[in-house]
Amino acid sequence: MAADRSFARELGDFLRARRGRLRPEDVGLEPGPRRKVTGLRREEIALLAGLSTDYYQRMEQGRDVRPSDTVLDDLATALDLDDAERRHLFALAQAARRPQRARKRRTPERVPDATRHLLDALHAPAVVLGRHLDLLAWNALAEELFGDPRLEPPEHRNMLTSLFHDPETRLRCPDWEATALQYIGMLRAAVATDPTHPRATTLIGELSIRSADFRKLWARHDVRETVQGTKLFRHPQVGEIAVEWGSYPLPGSPGPRMFVYTAVPGSPAAERLALLASLRATRLRREKPSRAREEEATDGPPLP
Repeated sequence: MAADRSFARELGDFLRARRGRLRPEDVGLEPGPRRKVTGLRREEIALLAGLSTDYYQRMEQGRDVRPSDTVLDDLATALDLDDAERRHLFALAQAARRPQRARKRRTPERVPDATRHLLDALHAPAVVLGRHLDLLAWNALAEELFGDPRLEPPEHRNMLTSLFHDPETRLRCPDWEATALQYIGMLRAAVATDPTHPRATTLIGELSIRSADFRKLWARHDVRETVQGTKLFRHPQVGEIAVEWGSYPLPGSPGPRMFVYTAVPGSPAAERLALLASLRATRLRREKPSRAREEEATDGPPLP
């Protein structure tokens, strides 16, 4: 059986992007006159990794080559990869070495009822994201912090789609580019496990057509394995809120993860989250009588 070309192409794109990131002086080479390429030349990476230029070129072209772990280790060193990038390189190459399998069985991503109950019980904003950053579930405080996801159709409830196409999301995200790179890196890691997944190809295709910013950042081939960090939000009513976030895999499900946003007790961020919850509660109390009146008005007299 033939090797899986989708992984080989992804591997080639990744190598090309990492090569373009390096300068000759970064690896101890003389820049030389009249360079026509950004980054290192193929022959320079091949020399640093101890490979023939032809072999390395075939790797970048996604052709049927099966590099050994020793070759991959030498390439990772030559390209100055960090630990996450090194693991990404090995994962792609090892997948490309395997015979092409029968069509992969993909099951819909679901959020268990117990997870939804947990979301509602949390006194902190929390969401559940699918492997491609689709928004699968959220609680009331997350709705206040991010905006109401129900204003968008289900197929557009995606963190990257919102970030690149929704002006309000950009206003709520002062560190927009850092957040975009984080989400893109997470999507890139998901694509590495299944390059031909229909949701991935649809999402990337739509974003690439509609956003020059996405095309530029996606072409960098950055990979992120971050499971926690800090994030800054700008809420239209309570101002800026700096929160800490962590992600947690759902039990029994390899795809979706829960993201919870918290603040240090007593900090300004914690006070603003509490204010956010208070504002929501006040608004719901005001809306409840008006909703009841609307329901009474639409009920009408009983039918004969």
